[in-house]
Amino acid sequence: MTTKELTYRIAFSQVRGINRVTAEQLLARVGSEEAFFKATDNQLRCLLTSEKRFIAQSYRNELLAKASQEIDFITRHDVKPLYFTDNNYPSRLKECDDAPLMLYTMGNCDLNSAHIVGIVGTRHSTPYGIDYTNRIVEGLSKMLDNTIIISGLAYGIDITAHRAALKNNIPTAAVLAHGLNTIYPAQHRNTAIEMLNNGGALITDYISTDAVHRGNFLARNRIVAGLCDCLLVVESAEKGGALVTAHVASSYNRDVFALPGRANDPYSAGCNRIISSGLAALVQSPDDIINAMRWTTKAIEGDQCEMFTELSEEEQQIHEYLLSHPQSNVNQLSVGINMPLSRLMPTLIDMEFQGIIINLPGGRYEIVNPGN
Repeated sequence: MTTKELTYRIAFSQVRGINRVTAEQLLARVGSEEAFFKATDNQLRCLLTSEKRFIAQSYRNELLAKASQEIDFITRHDVKPLYFTDNNYPSRLKECDDAPLMLYTMGNCDLNSAHIVGIVGTRHSTPYGIDYTNRIVEGLSKMLDNTIIISGLAYGIDITAHRAALKNNIPTAAVLAHGLNTIYPAQHRNTAIEMLNNGGALITDYISTDAVHRGNFLARNRIVAGLCDCLLVVESAEKGGALVTAHVASSYNRDVFALPGRANDPYSAGCNRIISSGLAALVQSPDDIINAMRWTTKAIEGDQCEMFTELSEEEQQIHEYLLSHPQSNVNQLSVGINMPLSRLMPTLIDMEFQGIIINLPGGRYEIVNPGN
């Protein structure tokens, strides 16, 4: 693609109110992006069924001027533009009617990889949600090849998902709500750099001169939803951006999963609601996601059966107590083994992920296959 062609494409992608469907219709009428910008106002009125604000030559000239400036930024910072008609534009996103016409990316992440999992959640994550996110990503890394974790680089669950991917050597990509001239929040800059150095990517549909705006963060959620095969919501209040992403993902026919929580936990309220409404499937382990997606796991001899067989001292205490006191609840366990709830709950979650215990209705726990 020549610089001239790229300039026209960037400018065309910045037209107000345009999406993939309307762009295709418009280009079918005018012939090309260049023709759109070179046509007179009267010529465009003849080609289009109704007069639009973007017909004015002065407006189109402004877009071209901004696009020329962006070319300089792209060249200086090794940004890779992906236009919606390019072969390497993310195939999953191309299915979405409101997909951005142009993406700006840094990094060498394959956005058409075999398994792409979006993970989103509250910015006010709890130890429960953080531990769960780490366990899920670790499990996916051990069970699947060619996996990418997608999130939004925000505080809480987003940054936890990115860092868990880095820890487990999975490429991870962040969709930003601003141009690539900055990182927000600034505290996550080092993680963003580490992501780029480890096969990940930074992605946005905003040019470098676009100001950061509150509404951008909700708008970028459609890209997170569109890029992934499935979306996992880990902790959300009754209202929040993660739930918006879940609804968008569902509208794109993506599988949506959510982590359940206690009824009185404010940051489980959103997840519990989308599970009870049927929007999301309840997920407790990486196997739940893999089985629901019908993905083929790695062929690792014996590893999956033995992945979590070695028990820590605290896990051994719980295991022995439940063998002699089956179907005990949390309070009974805490008293029986003299372990505070702050240590007991994360350990129980770990043991659930390992398939050692099962959480029964009423908050009771039982050993899985106690005779083995």
